[in-house]
Amino acid sequence: SDILLHANILRNFGQGSVADGAGISVRVQQTQRGIQAIEVLKIEPPVGAPFPLVDETVQESLADLAGLPVEPARVKWFDKGKGFGFGNVFGRPEDVFIHIEVLRHSGFADLQAGEAVGLRIVEGKRGRMAVQVVSWDSALRD
Repeated sequence: SDILLHANILRNFGQGSVADGAGISVRVQQTQRGIQAIEVLKIEPPVGAPFPLVDETVQESLADLAGLPVEPARVKWFDKGKGFGFGNVFGRPEDVFIHIEVLRHSGFADLQAGEAVGLRIVEGKRGRMAVQVVSWDSALRD
């Protein structure tokens, strides 16, 4: 059966959206209106989603990318229609490019300006670019 996942419950997890096909683990309760999520425990990227290709100047393997530190950032802007946006890492002046495919692979459908996130970042030929986006709350828990 369906489970109602209210936006506030998702925001309590530290995420404003979820990509189509992502796996979600929740704690639920039965109400008069049906089953509702009361807490998000985990969000997994969509199964089978290929890791987005970073530009050709980046030589890290997937294992190297997973070992990068999660840097605290705020979303400067993100335009789902254009397929990209930018974030700012706290204490650093330059923008970090965020591509929609990286976002989807990370389990997000969209980002809002001002949203706090964690970014794994590499240096590309045109500057810093995110290779993974995580909710800041989940980054703190990990």
